Amino acid sequence: MENSAKENAQLFSKTIILPIDRSSSKSESSASKEKQTCCGGIKIFLGALSFVYFAKALSGSYLKSTITQIERRFDIPSSLVGVIDGSFEIGSLCAKLYVDIGFVDLDSITITHNDARWVGAWWLGYLIAGVLSVLAAIPFWFLPKHLPRPESRKDSSTSSEQSKFIIEDNREHHRSYEQQVKILEMAKGKAFWFADFLPSVKNLFGNPVYFLYLCASIIQFNSLIGMVTYKPKYIEQQYGQSSSKTNFVIGLINIPAVAFGIFSGGLIMKKFRINVLGAAKLSLGSSFFGYLLLLSLFAMGCENSDVAGLTVSYEGTKQVSSYEETLFSECNSGCICSKNEWDPICGENGITYVSACLAGCKTSNGSGKTSVFYNCSCVGITASPSRSSSAVMGACQKGNECPKMFLYFLVISVITSYTLSIGGTPGYILLLRCIKPQLKSFALGIYTLAIRVLAGVPAPVYFGVSIDTTCLKWGSKRCGGRGACRLYDSNAFRNYCEVSHGQ
Repeated sequence: MENSAKENAQLFSKTIILPIDRSSSKSESSASKEKQTCCGGIKIFLGALSFVYFAKALSGSYLKSTITQIERRFDIPSSLVGVIDGSFEIGSLCAKLYVDIGFVDLDSITITHNDARWVGAWWLGYLIAGVLSVLAAIPFWFLPKHLPRPESRKDSSTSSEQSKFIIEDNREHHRSYEQQVKILEMAKGKAFWFADFLPSVKNLFGNPVYFLYLCASIIQFNSLIGMVTYKPKYIEQQYGQSSSKTNFVIGLINIPAVAFGIFSGGLIMKKFRINVLGAAKLSLGSSFFGYLLLLSLFAMGCENSDVAGLTVSYEGTKQVSSYEETLFSECNSGCICSKNEWDPICGENGITYVSACLAGCKTSNGSGKTSVFYNCSCVGITASPSRSSSAVMGACQKGNECPKMFLYFLVISVITSYTLSIGGTPGYILLLRCIKPQLKSFALGIYTLAIRVLAGVPAPVYFGVSIDTTCLKWGSKRCGGRGACRLYDSNAFRNYCEVSHGQ
């Protein structure tokens, strides 16, 4: 009897345990499915967010690569382009295409993309960036309103499915109650403003580390944003490079150096386990040595191009003048020339003349890009007897030392970009660790707002104004008025930029 009773008890316990095990296995399988769904949703979200940041960076960097093209297309000064401004590889491709491609006969164009007057298809890059931005927004339409939360695993012997439903229902009621309370608190308006916002601002700006880092970042980003905005223009004017080559070089060399520098800064922080004080020292050191390297660029510029009446006299002596009266001389006094015209030609003597008329040329042969001018009286003044007084279309190339200086400039520029970028990650870590945890998101918002308003907006404007002061020859619009600058004083341009970058 006892044995039969034991067998019945064991059989009864098995019948009780088996259903519980099945229900627990079902709950575990459903939880695993929900976890996989949640992970899949997060992956889609992260992928879509990465695509958005890529499209945003592409459109922003492309704007800066087309600064010079916009100036020439709309005949506006650098200061106005700075107001408009707030990927270089695509910029290189579009700069080689003519602005009216598809609407004009390209064989009738008298200049090439290496000419300073060339206007590339600047609008094409904006069209590509706009399409990518729209495509980046599409995945967000397919994301769920709320990501599913996996249910917590509990012991099947102490809880049942019914108790889980009751607990979840109570949680939902509790959450809805909390949301109602938050809505009522937000509806108070002024009470929320004075009770939470202003004390948080006072707490942030009362933190000396945060305040000093914010001020230093504003000054640094003023320099960096101005440099990035007008760097393509600086290379074009200082070293005589074309827009397409300038954009290609910046995209190929400088951008990878910045990315590698940011990665190196994070790797150094992780490998050596640097604390907050060490992060501050690393950020300060990278900025200090980076700006020291920028100062070395003072000695790596090219001299002014020899332009008759502006940087040299018609007799070949060095001079710098922005007065339009100096464009006229005895050699072109018999010609009725316009001082507002900018159609440069290169004489056999290596001097650039503003136009064939101002060079005193009397005859020409060919058309378009192959035009050759003969019997140029102004060219014959400085030409040797063995040379003819002829000229060809386009400005003369800069001196033989300029390509070598451009190579040195690229090397120093890459090293400088890498050095400055190393301090990016330590500086960001310093910013996060110097404030209270509950104020981190608010502090990052204030930091980003201050950088955009106090550096991103004014820097291109006053950089453009300072660059305009170095102009020697202004163009003119068809309807009258001053247009874009055609020729800059290279020495003054370099000095203004280097002083501004090292501020």
